[in-house]
Amino acid sequence: MSANSTQKSQTKLTEFVAQAATKFDVPGATVGVWADGRETYAGHGVTSLDNPLPVDKDTLFQLGSITKTFTATALMRLVADGRIELDAPVRRYVPELVLADEKAAAEITVLNLLNHTSGLSWNVIVDTGDGDDALAGFVAKMAELQFVGEPGARASYSQAGYNLLGRVLENVTGLTYEQAIASLLFEPLGLSHSFFGTAEVMTRRFAVGHNPDEGGNLAVAKEWHLTRGNNPGGGLAASAADVLRWARFQLGDGLTEKGERLLPTEVLHRMREQTVELRGSNLGDGFGICWFLREVDGVRTIEHGGSTNGQFVELLLVPERGFAVVAMSNSGTDGIPFNRTAVRWALEHYLGVVDKDPEALPYDEARAQEVVGAYANDAMTLTVGANGVELTIGAVIKPEIRESADFEMPADHEPAAMGLLPGDGDEFIVTAGGLAGQRGFFSRDASGAIAGIDLGGRMFSRVPTASE
Repeated sequence: MSANSTQKSQTKLTEFVAQAATKFDVPGATVGVWADGRETYAGHGVTSLDNPLPVDKDTLFQLGSITKTFTATALMRLVADGRIELDAPVRRYVPELVLADEKAAAEITVLNLLNHTSGLSWNVIVDTGDGDDALAGFVAKMAELQFVGEPGARASYSQAGYNLLGRVLENVTGLTYEQAIASLLFEPLGLSHSFFGTAEVMTRRFAVGHNPDEGGNLAVAKEWHLTRGNNPGGGLAASAADVLRWARFQLGDGLTEKGERLLPTEVLHRMREQTVELRGSNLGDGFGICWFLREVDGVRTIEHGGSTNGQFVELLLVPERGFAVVAMSNSGTDGIPFNRTAVRWALEHYLGVVDKDPEALPYDEARAQEVVGAYANDAMTLTVGANGVELTIGAVIKPEIRESADFEMPADHEPAAMGLLPGDGDEFIVTAGGLAGQRGFFSRDASGAIAGIDLGGRMFSRVPTASE
């Protein structure tokens, strides 16, 4: 690519990010693209509405669940060294593990945790402190965790499962989780703008999240950071530049930029191979090892998103084209739509790949009444409603979870339009609001009645009504 072409590409990306951030009312955002062997970045807005600094490629954002890709890759380094076996029961490495289902606790494998087929529900909402025993304390609380199925039966996204993998890393290496990630990944890859500790983050430029206040205006979200026990599943803060460096490693052959072997090529590439199928999800057609796998307009992508309190990040790679894009935003209302729009723009602008949502079926009152109701997991409740014109879906954190938390939790999602999709009629897409573009499906019991809903890779069981 010539210098003139590079400048034009930079200008177009800068213009797009500014327009999209303004459209979605995002206080601050940054987008980074790796294409044709070159990096291009565009930042817009500010780190905080209260204490504003310009956002750039080195501004730290919370990565949320993209942290899981680091946890998984570190585990694969130990797999390559023969220190961990994917098909071994996790209790081989965490003998102290106690779960509500003893049989399942004995059967869950490392791979079950890596590809979210453990049967574990989403998470345990608990703060086990900031000490080096935080993960051990979290694992001790996992006996309270519900199950959504038997190990290996189906995929259901689990934050707790990845926190447990963090404990595997600790027990096998003899280091804290954070030390293990630094030693196994940060240091050899030169990731100098990636941190878990707030003490390290606060001396650098970092973004804070924003959620609507009681008047509907964006306000700084508090608390800033997740609990330390959640670090393996979502505690990393990093810059767009470091995330693209991470993406370049994932696109490569297992060598660092200095030519040192970090992973055998076949082990790294195994993470991109499908291990389990996903149904009706905008996140992907299946899981590899951690990564969501998807086919978009004829090309295969690997991707992962992340969300924290008022911050969202989306990372997508196209291995066959040597392409990666990361989008970061600090708004809890329209951060997800901004990121999706940015990733889609980059795919089309740089690769000519068009990613578009499927069209929903016309509203059907009979089908609507079949799915209307409340659905819950251990932390959240989804409410599907119908107004005679369209279906709607809202998502709220359970009041008891909010009340028991020692920190401010993310904002709820008010009811917004959704529609059923062609096929068997059990798949759907959210068409408005902060969850716009999210897809999922309704599940049925043996009698054929609607028994649950899957959204964002997570399972929610139907809540019986008073007449049931």
